[in-house]
Amino acid sequence: MESRRGPLKSAVPSNVVSPVRRCSRTACGRPAVATLTYVYADSTAVLGPLATYAEPHCYDLCAEHSERLTAPRGWEVVRLSDGSAPSRPSGDDLEALANAVREAARPQERAAGAGGKGGGGRGGDPVEVGRRGHLRVLRSPDS
Repeated sequence: MESRRGPLKSAVPSNVVSPVRRCSRTACGRPAVATLTYVYADSTAVLGPLATYAEPHCYDLCAEHSERLTAPRGWEVVRLSDGSAPSRPSGDDLEALANAVREAARPQERAAGAGGKGGGGRGGDPVEVGRRGHLRVLRSPDS
């Protein structure tokens, strides 16, 4: 027997799939930015960047819910940062950047100082003494 309204249809067409993954929290429709995984053996909740694929035992969270995440008593929360995401610069990074800009602003003084000593060539160049990521720590040639 056929219905007068025709065949039953789904409220959401089956050929339309949202490319954006949503937060797993109930009644939250915001886009997911992080994936939460529980490691029961270690009593640890691991919150990391959004996983490439939706896994059955992982939970996708929006920015608000990932920031407010708490774990059960006795559990540890490990937050993994996304290497591709821009991180806030530390005070050391900003100071190193300011020093590099100051150094680049006075190339004539450096060249004149190296030539005046009679060292010639690379003898007057600063010496690299360490690295931190893409930043270099330089020692002045006169120290």
